[in-house]
Amino acid sequence: MENLSSDKGTINNPADIAIIVGYFIMVISVGIWSMFRTNRGTVGGYFLAGRTMTWWPVGASLFASNIGSGHFVGLAGTGAASGIAVGGFEWNALFIVLLLGWLFVPVYLTAGVITMPQYLKKRFGGTRISLYLSVISLFLYIFTKISVDMFSGAVFIQQALGWNIYVAVITLLLITALYTVTGGLAALMYTDTFQTFVIIAGAFVLTGFSFVQVGGYSALLAKYSSATPSNFSSMDPQRYNISPHCYTPRQDAFNLLRDPTTGDLPWPGVIFGIAIVGGWYWCTDQVIVQRCLAARSLTHVKAGCIMCGYLKLLPMFLMVFPGMISRILYPDEVGCVVPELCKMVCGTEVGCSNIAYPKLVVSIMPNGLRGLMLAVMLAALMSSLASIFNSSSTLFTMDIWTRIRPQATERELIIVGRVWVLCIVAISICWIPVVQAAQSGQLFDYIQSVSSYLAPPIASVFLLAVFVKRVNEMGAFWGLIGGLLMGLCRMLPEFWFGTGSCIFPSNCPYLVCGVHYLHFGIILFFCTSVLVLVVSYCTKPIEDQHVSNFVLTVLRCSDSIRPHMFVQDKTRQGGRKREKSPEREEAKSGICHLVRRFCGGGGSEAPEQDAPEAPEKLPDISEDPVWKYTVDANALIMMTVAVFMWGYYA
Repeated sequence: MENLSSDKGTINNPADIAIIVGYFIMVISVGIWSMFRTNRGTVGGYFLAGRTMTWWPVGASLFASNIGSGHFVGLAGTGAASGIAVGGFEWNALFIVLLLGWLFVPVYLTAGVITMPQYLKKRFGGTRISLYLSVISLFLYIFTKISVDMFSGAVFIQQALGWNIYVAVITLLLITALYTVTGGLAALMYTDTFQTFVIIAGAFVLTGFSFVQVGGYSALLAKYSSATPSNFSSMDPQRYNISPHCYTPRQDAFNLLRDPTTGDLPWPGVIFGIAIVGGWYWCTDQVIVQRCLAARSLTHVKAGCIMCGYLKLLPMFLMVFPGMISRILYPDEVGCVVPELCKMVCGTEVGCSNIAYPKLVVSIMPNGLRGLMLAVMLAALMSSLASIFNSSSTLFTMDIWTRIRPQATERELIIVGRVWVLCIVAISICWIPVVQAAQSGQLFDYIQSVSSYLAPPIASVFLLAVFVKRVNEMGAFWGLIGGLLMGLCRMLPEFWFGTGSCIFPSNCPYLVCGVHYLHFGIILFFCTSVLVLVVSYCTKPIEDQHVSNFVLTVLRCSDSIRPHMFVQDKTRQGGRKREKSPEREEAKSGICHLVRRFCGGGGSEAPEQDAPEAPEKLPDISEDPVWKYTVDANALIMMTVAVFMWGYYA
């Protein structure tokens, strides 16, 4: 089999280059426009966009922040390898995102928080829970989001342009950083809105070309089961122990719900395991929740969640099905099973399903449209990366740095947040080789497996914190620690022994690695919940008047918002008034003023403020009855559509 590089359509014609350049000019223009339009010299302006966003940029930003290049490469790759079951990860979100808008965000808004660790700190008191959540969230960002998006984006650029994978990564990071560090959250949300339309339009175009090339949907159903590589017989039988299921498509490829024991994505895990991981991601993750907290009202939050839910119907048709078509059209490359040949095709021996989407783009798209698809992948990569950069810098700055430097000015906090982005980028680049080889080369399985080992304890604690008044700090803390230890007992051996591949199975003991990662996530969630409740009921409860703002059941039965129990000392957090010294009143040069304007910093001094807290005036969560019933009706319609789609493909 010839190397893939010999037949790929390198993007070097004027039409493709013109579209790519035009795209970058538009994105950077939107970022610069929003930079001068919004107030970025304060924490609220930089991190929460001044809480002025309407429903449509909220919904578009939720979708664009979630759909990164990892989705294009990962969903298409897993679809090519095993069928449509991976689409359950996307369609499950249609229900979970409604929980975010209707149940969780009202509590977060009433609590008056900027970050999720702040919510736990106000809900339980103390500092150890919020510190734990900040650290574990940053860990998850690095190993399941940033490194994955950088790798998947670089895979596409490598296939399309022939660049070295690390050159592609560094180039894209520089472009992404240009508007991430200058515009703050408002710039990200406006550029996300623009890029959402680019992503959807480009993906629709490729899907249309793909179905035309394969002969339509009926041809996809008929041809996928016979999309086997022609070169598996060339393997040395003494060297490899191969069975037909390693290169033959699954018989249940078009079923969402699969056998609970033999399925690659068993139905209990698809229904319950994905819901648990999705609850962590959609309802407690800083990247997602931060966009909802920037909305101007609760009604706009709910409408944005509904818009995001409708958009989440699309990945099955725009990513999973094209990935399956790619395997039909290019079975030797996408369905590669010979380690030496896989190494030649995609640079890794465990399989090449991750190239399904890039291979489709460079092979069937005409000049000009190929450039459009490159722009789409860049849009997905940059919007996702920029969102994670902003949210992770928020977490580090507001929840970790303020502990190290309680008297830090706002300007210092913003600068530290930007420097932190450089640190996590360096770590993520070093982790890319691990991402490349994990879970038999299937990127999306890697993402979900790591999340299933670390996220269920967080989801459990947040769910109990929002709904169960009796849960206290002692129970939440030991639940998180116990859940983390259980998760690490599964994750570390799996990384140590490796996940293996069909030809080279892992040596990890069955007792440790034999349980499917989605089933393990369910077990971990319930064990953590039991531990939290047992410890909480065996220790002293928090007084009722101190949790009224933070528990949904109490909040909805209360007509007034009571004072917070765990209000931090403003003196300790840098809230002391600072006198302006004569030295700070010296005139600044024009260059310094321009740099400060570009980077969003105000003066060197900061007004009196409680650094990690949201503004004292809490958002109004009341809703106009007409619009309230309108969004409620739309939510019911969306759930009806989701149930139909699940039933049709189950």
